[in-house]
Amino acid sequence: MIDNHILAPIFIHLFTAIIQLMFWRKTVTQRFLSAGGSLVGLLVAIRLFQRVHENGILTLNAANWDAPFGIVFVADMLSVTLVLLTSIAALAVSIFSSVSLSRPRMLYGYFPIFHFLIMGLNGAFLTGDIFNLYVYFEVIIISSFVLMTLGGRKAQLEGAVKYMAMNILASMFFLTGIGILYGITGSLNLADLALKIQSVQNKTLVGITSCFFILGFGIKSAVFPLYYWLPSSYHTPPSAVAATFGGLLTKVGIYAMLRVFSLIFIPDEFTRSLLLVIATLTIITGAFGALIKTNVRRLFSYLIVCHIGFMVGGIAMFSKIALMGVVFYLIHDIMVKTNMFLIAGLIRQLRGTLDMEKLGGLYRDYPKISLGIAFVLFSLVGIPPLSGFWPKLFLFQEAFNQKHYVFIAALILGSFVTLYVIANMWAQVFWKNSPADYAIEDRFMPMPPYRKLLMFLPIALLAGATLFIGLNAEVIVKVTDTISSQLMNNKPYIDAVLGNKMN
Repeated sequence: MIDNHILAPIFIHLFTAIIQLMFWRKTVTQRFLSAGGSLVGLLVAIRLFQRVHENGILTLNAANWDAPFGIVFVADMLSVTLVLLTSIAALAVSIFSSVSLSRPRMLYGYFPIFHFLIMGLNGAFLTGDIFNLYVYFEVIIISSFVLMTLGGRKAQLEGAVKYMAMNILASMFFLTGIGILYGITGSLNLADLALKIQSVQNKTLVGITSCFFILGFGIKSAVFPLYYWLPSSYHTPPSAVAATFGGLLTKVGIYAMLRVFSLIFIPDEFTRSLLLVIATLTIITGAFGALIKTNVRRLFSYLIVCHIGFMVGGIAMFSKIALMGVVFYLIHDIMVKTNMFLIAGLIRQLRGTLDMEKLGGLYRDYPKISLGIAFVLFSLVGIPPLSGFWPKLFLFQEAFNQKHYVFIAALILGSFVTLYVIANMWAQVFWKNSPADYAIEDRFMPMPPYRKLLMFLPIALLAGATLFIGLNAEVIVKVTDTISSQLMNNKPYIDAVLGNKMN
């Protein structure tokens, strides 16, 4: 079904960014424009999700060029779900940014670049063309690099160099894979590629091409052994920027894996084994890295790596139950990881540091805020019946069905380490008394009550979304069931894009 509304989530943030450029030095205006644009983007995303849920897969051929010759945009349940989650996260980060960032950072163009980044994310989720997916990846990389370097502190620049170097390498692998794929099929349309790749006689070349995509998407997702750039860079920018990165950027790599390996390169035994090994090692290295960290944001960065392994392992098993676990975990992880970095930003504003050895007493001083944060921490750990619990059930079930006992051991290790480090963080940051040798004037940063409220508002918004996901798991299971069915059976996607031309 053709629908012109598909482009709305992209254009909303594009126009918001362009309008903000006209108010370059008026930061108050930019704050309201950012929050307003994000709110409109969320309403549009909700509407698009409803249309896809009611009418099935929607498509749009740019300039009325029929697929596969023109650029096509496709809205299926996977893409609109991620657009909706991105819009929720964008609204929360936009509000948090308006009260947490200093005016000089805003004058560097933070808000326009932020909306260009969200535009790139929505474009990546909605495109039906693999080269356009690469283009939107580049929009994301360029925007994120600018956001990471805002302020120009030494630690930021050092982290940005590592971030940019690895992402350029990922883009090289991705673009090389696209070039080979175009050479052997003569197409860039994802639906058309799904058909034409089947007729390629040289299966070895197809397998090598798929490895280029594994490398490209693996670097972007921060899997073992290509993950080290993430914990070296995500702790350096402002918390609002880190929240966008931690919640959304690595998930684009997971989305790309799901899309490409369900349409073009259906995983064979070798690919599944390779991805399962990568997933297991990613969980282990992320878990061990988190164990030794005393900085809150560095700890969260390693937990991102650890939990990316959960999702890659589900893709490796490539069954309906496993993919339900992947998609459910993706939904949970976007909300929780975005919120964790916002929480880190709030802690820094309240105490002036993120070093757990210098923190303490937050529960005594801010009991209501601390209890709200506790729900987010419980969700991250996976305490039943919160959101992190349900996807693990699907992953464990399918791992047992397929007898991947090493991966099961890694899942257990990752889950227990997450529980341990979060419990330790709670004890260090919220429960214990503040260190006596850390002067009060250094710990506390005066905050007006209204600012404190506005900083906690986006955290409460994401916490509410997380609680909804966990306490209404049957609703999310229905969504993930539909998505996994579409991923396992790509015929409806191909029919929606190509129609009669597939025959």
